[in-house]
Amino acid sequence: MAAYDLEEQEQLDELKTWWKMYGNLVTGLLLVVALAMAGWQGWNWWQRQQAVQASATFANLQAAAMKRDAKRVRELAGELVDKYSVTAYAGMGALLAARVQVDTGDARNARVQLAWAAENATDPGLRELARLRLATLLLDEKSYDDALKQLAAEPAAPFAPRFAELRGDILAAQGKAAEARVAYDSALTKLAALSKDDEARQRSGYKDVIEAKRDALGAAK
Repeated sequence: MAAYDLEEQEQLDELKTWWKMYGNLVTGLLLVVALAMAGWQGWNWWQRQQAVQASATFANLQAAAMKRDAKRVRELAGELVDKYSVTAYAGMGALLAARVQVDTGDARNARVQLAWAAENATDPGLRELARLRLATLLLDEKSYDDALKQLAAEPAAPFAPRFAELRGDILAAQGKAAEARVAYDSALTKLAALSKDDEARQRSGYKDVIEAKRDALGAAK
């Protein structure tokens, strides 16, 4: 029994020695882990709160858009960008606000909204859509070079046919028929490459639209 007590005492002495050497480090690590967990929980709570508040603001923006209240729409879109830019609602709000601004003849503010969404929307699809709409708006304003810049980066596959088609529209507007035909052919190729889930777009007549645009240019020179 005495031998057992002596062995136990030696183990306690070893533990005390180890704690003296590493106790502060262990305590520090435990504190870091505890703080990280608290921070993570706090971050998740903050994100949930942001999403709830952003959702309410976006609902108000939708109501203002239904009333075609361009001023209120602009204010609410600005609030989403200023306060809730980390949520998807900010990008959605910018796109909706841009549409209202275009409908009410305020192309300048529409460009601002679309440019922000193209750069900052959290959802990649919203960024692609914003680039597409901004390029379309610039085409309407005959800002051809700026419109082509918006289409320079290759988009995700579902957007690729529309990007190529719009590139063809811009080149055709510039009188570059041969280059426009190449762009329309590219749009058709990208459309054919879409997955089975996207074939409805081809059946909807979209392919015929692109072919009609291409054929209207005549033979490439």
